[in-house]
Amino acid sequence: MSYIDVIKDKARMDRKTIVLPETTDKRTLIAASHIVKEGIADIIMIGNEEKIMDGATWLEIELDGVEIINPELCDKLDDYVNLLYETRKNKGMTLEKARDILLSDYLTFGVIMVKANDADGMVAGACHATADTLRPALQILKTAPGVKLVSGFFLMCVPNCEFGENGTFLFADCGLNQDPTPEELAAIADTSAKSFKSLVGAKPIIAMLSHSTKGSAKHELVDKMVEATRIAHEQYPNLMLDGELQTDAALVPQVAKSKAPGSEVAGKANVLIFPNLDCGNIGYKLVQRLANAEAYGPMLQGIAKPVNDLSRGCSWQDIVGVVALTAVQAQLA
Repeated sequence: MSYIDVIKDKARMDRKTIVLPETTDKRTLIAASHIVKEGIADIIMIGNEEKIMDGATWLEIELDGVEIINPELCDKLDDYVNLLYETRKNKGMTLEKARDILLSDYLTFGVIMVKANDADGMVAGACHATADTLRPALQILKTAPGVKLVSGFFLMCVPNCEFGENGTFLFADCGLNQDPTPEELAAIADTSAKSFKSLVGAKPIIAMLSHSTKGSAKHELVDKMVEATRIAHEQYPNLMLDGELQTDAALVPQVAKSKAPGSEVAGKANVLIFPNLDCGNIGYKLVQRLANAEAYGPMLQGIAKPVNDLSRGCSWQDIVGVVALTAVQAQLA
């Protein structure tokens, strides 16, 4: 059984309600149809019901069991307006502005539904930039208690791969923080370990990646990962973590023996922490496209309730997978 099939089974055990606000996107409509048929989650779609059903007819799919909410006709619109106003009034939000936003921005409407506990999570990003997807989540839901910062990760499932956890890895941060400080990288490592344990069920083995292994190169970027490793050991002593490590030293046992002898992480890593967003984004897309890997995300970690992003190059199957993962996150929230 594949990793994502295991996640789907977990999602079915305690079915959650997930919002899909991008109802003009055909991949989203197809995904919603499959999610409901497979019993993975209950689905709320936001928009004009007639247009959504016309799209379903054109695609020759069924949306039986999907709840469709038109913000203009929603019985709870006034409640949502007040909730958005109260949440953002210190940032200049007015009641009039809150109403205008909720009637025009389906992503914010979806996040407010999650905030109001009328949905358990939201998935979007198939036709929106990551910033547009994540901004309302960060502004409205905020960080979870005890979390230093919100970060993004991908779960990567690489076929026929002997490395990682049977070819499954967590890559972070690939979607949110542009150039994290050493302190932030250490925090990302900690939340990534928790995400990997909860979503994969295996012990997280964390590599702080660099173009250097144990001092083989000298550069300020190397220094950043060395310092991030030091801080992580100090603040999160229970983590199985090491750095700085080149990717081959982190993954390949034979390389690890020569480049990082004695490291308990080298050659065994399944959680890869990248120095910055450039590295993370480039890395996951290379693995996805060249190794034909399944890439689920960017998932958010550290936020109060689950809202997750999609790559604009995603397939409908990717959306199904991220919804299943979001549902499992909601079970654990």
